[in-house]
Amino acid sequence: MLVSLSIRNVVIIEKLDLSFDRGLGVLTGETGAGKSILLDSLGFALGNRTDARLLRPGTEQASVTAAFDIGPSGESGDHPARKVLAEQGIEVEDLLLLRRVLTADGRSRAFVNDQAASAGLLRQLADTLIEIQGQFDQRGLMDPATHRELLDAYGRLKDEARGLRTLWRAWQDALAEREEAARRLAEAQRDEAFLRHAVEELDALDPRPGEEAELADKRNRLMHREKLVEGVNAALGEIDGKAEPALGRALRALERIATTAGDALKPALDALQRATAEAEEALAQINSFASDMDIDADNLESVEERYFALQDMARKHHSAVEALPALRGELAARLASIDGGEAELTKLAKATAEARRKYVDAAEALSKKRAKAAASLDKAIMAELPPLKLERALFRTALERLPEDDWSAQGLDRIAFEVATNPGSAPGPLGRIASGGELARFLLAAKVVLASVNPERSLVFDEVDSGVGGATAHAVGERLERLARDRQVLVITHSPQVAARGAHHWQVQKRSSGKQVATEVSQLSAGDRREEIARMLSGAEITEEARAAAERLIGTG
Repeated sequence: MLVSLSIRNVVIIEKLDLSFDRGLGVLTGETGAGKSILLDSLGFALGNRTDARLLRPGTEQASVTAAFDIGPSGESGDHPARKVLAEQGIEVEDLLLLRRVLTADGRSRAFVNDQAASAGLLRQLADTLIEIQGQFDQRGLMDPATHRELLDAYGRLKDEARGLRTLWRAWQDALAEREEAARRLAEAQRDEAFLRHAVEELDALDPRPGEEAELADKRNRLMHREKLVEGVNAALGEIDGKAEPALGRALRALERIATTAGDALKPALDALQRATAEAEEALAQINSFASDMDIDADNLESVEERYFALQDMARKHHSAVEALPALRGELAARLASIDGGEAELTKLAKATAEARRKYVDAAEALSKKRAKAAASLDKAIMAELPPLKLERALFRTALERLPEDDWSAQGLDRIAFEVATNPGSAPGPLGRIASGGELARFLLAAKVVLASVNPERSLVFDEVDSGVGGATAHAVGERLERLARDRQVLVITHSPQVAARGAHHWQVQKRSSGKQVATEVSQLSAGDRREEIARMLSGAEITEEARAAAERLIGTG
């Protein structure tokens, strides 16, 4: 709900602070008093485009702040503005402030609760906060993009629409998976000859993890075999048959005197025992190495052949030798995918067809429910038109079946509200067919019927009583009052019948002081309100008859 509007230096408004409440609020005043400037100021705060002409002459800066009560966070039915704010990382309490500043060079700055923001964010928030119904407004009911959602809300079809979006995503995911599998299969089929040859070569080579390092080590030993054999033989000459007997004799000599020495020789005895065992182990390892050298004596050629075969295969595949076993598995898997790819593709095609069937079945069912809801909506709005002097007009909800390429998460149909103001003329979009006054009354009729949709948004009507009076104006006022039972409604009006229905009444006046002209707005008391409605009835000279008529209008309102 809009709770306040503060305007500084906008056209002929120098300083203005207004407070608003729930229910129906009316703004009246003579033509040219500045009522349209109030709407322009509000639109500026809501992110509408503007230029330096909005600036009050002789000033350097204009600003407008609109404050909205969006209720506590976390309650059931949390205000939709909070979702927009959360996406921007902006936290607010109950009060949301939209502020915009305009400078003489035509540039503007926007703020949300004093945090710098874009005009686009102001417009996003405005769409959740307030709807201005007038001849030049292109949002709300005037925007065909909102019509499907409004119809679903009216027909209580939101759950079905949400379920359809889930089925659409499932179908699109299945379709994407099938297309990706088809792409991979086509790619594998193009490379089939290469894959088969490569896998056969790798199978024949049979590379093993760690084999390159093992072969390199063996190759190095074989290339230096003579030097190694010479060193081994020298080592054997020094210890074979010499070290072990000498260590044994030393050990036995100490053992004979160990008792006499007590524990003093125990460390030496333990060391000799370890040395004897280590000498035996060293001799065994040297003999084993020598034996291996004898076995591999004629093996250098085969080792090098295997080593270089692995190197050549790695270069062929632009790979490391160590990665060849994994590459072998990868290529084999791609090859296997050709053999099993058609079956997998068939399986995915069936899954995609099933996902499509579920979506289409749900979409067809939703289309039927939407058509039924549209018929009910059209009938209800048509019933509202005659009292609003639109008895010759037509309102209809057009449902057009789309080609499959244009199906979406929203369904199979294009949905648009259309009107015709003259019998026999083809229905068309609201803004193109209806004039300013007719449009406002069409929108009023639609809003009365759609009263339960977006109740958290305030409504502003301009020109809703244009060109009508008497019973029609009374009908307009009665519908505005009815609409304001569950939400805040503000209306700029020239009709006393409409003004009499207001729960709150503001008078807009233009005052002159020397060469300065300024717009002032005052909230009227009960007595002042009677005088204003009497003025609207009689003109410049207010008669007692006009006052009595105003009293009757207020009483019946």
